[in-house]
Amino acid sequence: MTFRTDITVASIVEQDGRFLMVEEIASGVKVFNQPAGHLEHGETLQQAAVRETLEETAWKIEATSVVGVYLWQNPVNGRSFLRITFAAQSVAHESWRSLDEGICSALWMSREEILGHRPRLRSPMVLRCVDDYLHGQRYPLEMLRYVDYAHHASHAKVTAI
Repeated sequence: MTFRTDITVASIVEQDGRFLMVEEIASGVKVFNQPAGHLEHGETLQQAAVRETLEETAWKIEATSVVGVYLWQNPVNGRSFLRITFAAQSVAHESWRSLDEGICSALWMSREEILGHRPRLRSPMVLRCVDDYLHGQRYPLEMLRYVDYAHHASHAKVTAI
């Protein structure tokens, strides 16, 4: 059996005690999530988080640190997700932008409001990431590395992303 893990990114953006969230359709059901999505070919993890947040919320952000790396297996379908979650600050709201297909709305919610929607959270990672953020869990962006194997492996170039 082949084991496959989806690589995803998410952004924790806080303003005045409220967190930027999305209400989206997943498997035909409305759920709540952080701005999040899949890594696309050719982009760094940080670039993916910034892109996904803009596409899903119309907010430009700047990633400031890594909150954590989470591995979760969906008990319903068995799919595994490796999620890298970034702490970020909002830079600008582009209210003229339309949101990604499947996104019903972008909204700001307190932890208590998020907890109140616990049965409708996309995964247990949503609340866990908020709680880790609130407990001050932060790692420098420099911990993320991109290894360029375009050259012979013995001459691989490693850069921070």
